[in-house]
Amino acid sequence: MKRIAFGIMAGAIVVASSCTKKMDINANPNNATSATPQVLLPQAITQTANVLNSYNTYGAQVGGYMANAGGYGGFGSNVTYNWSSSDYQGLWSSTYDNLNDFQLVIRYADSIGVELGYFAGAARIMKSYDFQMLVDTYNDLPYNDAFKGTQNLTPAYDAATDVYKALADNIDEALAIINETEASTGEVKSLGTSDPLFNGDMTKWKQLANTVKLRLIIRANGKVNFSNTDFDDAGFLSTDALINPGFTRDNGKQNPIWNTWVYTYTGATTNRAWMPTKWALSFYNATKLDDPRGYVLYNGFPSTGANQLGFEGNNVPSSPAGSNWFSHINEEAVTDAGSSGNSIGALKGPNAGFPALTAAESYFLQAEAVVRGIIDGDADALFNSGLLASYQYLYTLPNGQLSADPAWVSPSGDLEAYKEWNPDTYLVHFELAETDEEKLEAILTQKYIALNMVNSQEGYFEYLRTGYPKIVAGSDSPTESFASLQSVSTRPDKLPARILYPTAETNYNGGNVPKSIDPFTSKIFWAK
Repeated sequence: MKRIAFGIMAGAIVVASSCTKKMDINANPNNATSATPQVLLPQAITQTANVLNSYNTYGAQVGGYMANAGGYGGFGSNVTYNWSSSDYQGLWSSTYDNLNDFQLVIRYADSIGVELGYFAGAARIMKSYDFQMLVDTYNDLPYNDAFKGTQNLTPAYDAATDVYKALADNIDEALAIINETEASTGEVKSLGTSDPLFNGDMTKWKQLANTVKLRLIIRANGKVNFSNTDFDDAGFLSTDALINPGFTRDNGKQNPIWNTWVYTYTGATTNRAWMPTKWALSFYNATKLDDPRGYVLYNGFPSTGANQLGFEGNNVPSSPAGSNWFSHINEEAVTDAGSSGNSIGALKGPNAGFPALTAAESYFLQAEAVVRGIIDGDADALFNSGLLASYQYLYTLPNGQLSADPAWVSPSGDLEAYKEWNPDTYLVHFELAETDEEKLEAILTQKYIALNMVNSQEGYFEYLRTGYPKIVAGSDSPTESFASLQSVSTRPDKLPARILYPTAETNYNGGNVPKSIDPFTSKIFWAK
């Protein structure tokens, strides 16, 4: 086999920032008069890719996938975790901005009825999707009072557990609306070209809804009294949910992750201040496990330069000027800065879709749900489906097809090699796990690997929830822990528990913002 070498942010300020986007419409979110759901929904879904890009960066920098590169300084709180309310504050504002657009679609579509039922359902699913990321990042936040504009400039905060329950209820409502619309004999408008996620395939929308709901139930870990823990008959996602409105370099509307980490549409070099961690590489280079996916993910693997977060002494590798550590250059790839792309791996190309939720994550969620008794199924089969789906995602080109030469790229073949190279560990061979805890460790470790530079924030959230993949608390070894060498965290693992509420919230909605939030001791409600 050949190796492939909102406080006020939830009201007036969010609306104000929304008006800067090309297709956003009103200063008052209660009066959606100049754009229809057919216009607003695709814009909102596309904007979700930009939101996800920021969360992926946050998760990669904090959750063990990225470290500071040599040749740069001023990392500050990125390596100490001594965060202020100005750190990562764009996560809050951009997500609420995006949510405002989905709320506008819901309000308009609901006013029309079954004719726009698919729009009302899809927007509700995306609302739950976005809000879960916010809760998983900040815990308590404005939900019931959000999106009331000037009617309420200082919305109250809802308990995170209450929001989780409401999000699951919201998904149930979305599914009911979609099913009612499917059964309708009246005029129904298809999502069609208004859907840059599934191109109007409502079965996949229902599968996404089920999968997001399953993630809510699993992550809540028995701390939320959900109204309904059943799922729609459509089942769970078995394909990658990719946002792609027609990303292209030609008009500057390229995939945001490519624009952040590889090249801008003009061919200019982008961020080179970050590089892989030795911790992340240890899952691919035989330090912990030996994984063919290392060749796909990292340019130059196994000799890829890497660092330990917080190390700023001599001999820190610098990112290459003409390429990126996270951009794999395969046989079909174009490598010049002006037209580069057609790569495999996590970043792929300027025209690739942005993953909202991969099949790999879906299968690993299902495997965990079976072990925990939430759903019925074969956890071993689901675990192995998750592994294969991870290989398949990484080995596809931007157009969704595998490499033209199957001898060069073989997801199933390389998965078999992975198992052969790691014959004695239950982290790879699920059937060797003897206890439920070992099964959960295997599932969560493989999910962490599969999320590397794909949806890195989910890997970080899952570590905070479960403690997997295992680290050696307090260790400074780059293969035993991903905590920064400059960490000021008071936790045994030297890691942060969360970021702080943004400056705009503390300034304009200070009466409602939870007090005495500490980045090390104030945990998200589901955290271990």
